Amino acid sequence: MNIQIFGKKKCFDTKKAERYFKERNIRYQLIDLPKIGMSKGEYRRVRQAIGSLDALIDPNSKEYERCFMAYQAYESDKEERLLENPGMFRTPIVCNGKQATVGYCPDIWKTWE
Repeated sequence: MNIQIFGKKKCFDTKKAERYFKERNIRYQLIDLPKIGMSKGEYRRVRQAIGSLDALIDPNSKEYERCFMAYQAYESDKEERLLENPGMFRTPIVCNGKQATVGYCPDIWKTWE
């Protein structure tokens, strides 16, 4: 299992996801989204697994309002702004190969074990 957790340091659900994998002695890599971001390749892989751009965007984030995401008409514009402002991602994004989840989803992670 190759687990990657894309999250924010102050996100409660990110901390819960970390604890979930620690308790089960499953190795994972934590990526601080606001600091490091997500590459286009990683984004495409996650987007394909999730299926929806809107599921990846956190409308409650400060960056969401600052970047006027609610007024973006085209999906390509939304994707570009999301990659430029990784603080807008809904977290945690947990990846295992080509599988991915958004949010705290232990029921799905159990099937990965």
